[in-house]
Amino acid sequence: MMEYKALPKVVVIGGGTGLPVLLRGLKRFPVNITAIVTVADDGGSSGRIREDLRVPPPGDIRNVLAALSEVEPLILQLFQHRFRSDGELSGHSLGNLMLAAMTNITGNFARAVQEMSKVLNVKGTVLPSSNQIVMLHAELEDGTVISGESKIPLAGKRIKRVFLTPDRIDPLPEAVRSIETADFIIVGPGSLYTSILPNLLVPGIGHAVRQAKARKIYICNLMTQPGETDGYKASDHIQAIFDHIGHASIHQIIVNDGAIPEEITEKYKKETSIPVLPDVDNLVRMGLDVISEPIADYKSGIVRHDSLKLSEIIFQIIKETL
Repeated sequence: MMEYKALPKVVVIGGGTGLPVLLRGLKRFPVNITAIVTVADDGGSSGRIREDLRVPPPGDIRNVLAALSEVEPLILQLFQHRFRSDGELSGHSLGNLMLAAMTNITGNFARAVQEMSKVLNVKGTVLPSSNQIVMLHAELEDGTVISGESKIPLAGKRIKRVFLTPDRIDPLPEAVRSIETADFIIVGPGSLYTSILPNLLVPGIGHAVRQAKARKIYICNLMTQPGETDGYKASDHIQAIFDHIGHASIHQIIVNDGAIPEEITEKYKKETSIPVLPDVDNLVRMGLDVISEPIADYKSGIVRHDSLKLSEIIFQIIKETL
């Protein structure tokens, strides 16, 4: 039985659909959660709000707030409601609009997230990696540069590196402090180049992760992503992170070793997506501690991480480390 003077501090870094899946499970355990979320999204409702109102894109933040929220289901459903109509509201999420409105009221996106966290009774702390609008760019292996998070996977070419503009991007100071004082840093799950690296490339964030004394854990994606990680093995994910922010940024990796039914993999294969190969020998050679467990949930016909199973593994790591 663990005895803590305070709950272990767990910082989770990511975005997209992967991060909320993990957080829905992790919030059930006695840990102090801080989620650092990307602000590089430029598609859909978030992109329109970003363009029209000149505020950081709220979509990824909204989904993380919803995952950590402990309000009545109907309130959460209202926050996540997406309008379907022929008018200008069509496609917008009410939560995105609320975050944009709160940003206008407070004059500060991070403050808006803080206030919305109170409204939604969020368990933990949700922080944008930066308090400003940033643009994600990808340099492809043929030298082409693609600008815009939503456009990068559409190029259909192998990515050499990603980078952010403008030249000066200030990290959110609270995000840096949370990394510096963390007991554990969890990176992912999420899109490698468009959800995870945009956080780590914010000046100060990647450096803080690299220098942190915390145990650093990467949760590897279950499937390759068309136009982004085609043909990638687990070691390719780690190498991409090392190439962008340096070694010492990851100590441990969690990979899936459970079988995914053939009828589901065949469906994904039609979309040029296959299971990520957990090449354990290469990972060990790179200096990583590898945890290989069946962590895939495919009951809905869509391959996702098993939220509770993944959280149980992480909490076991915490118990064994502290």
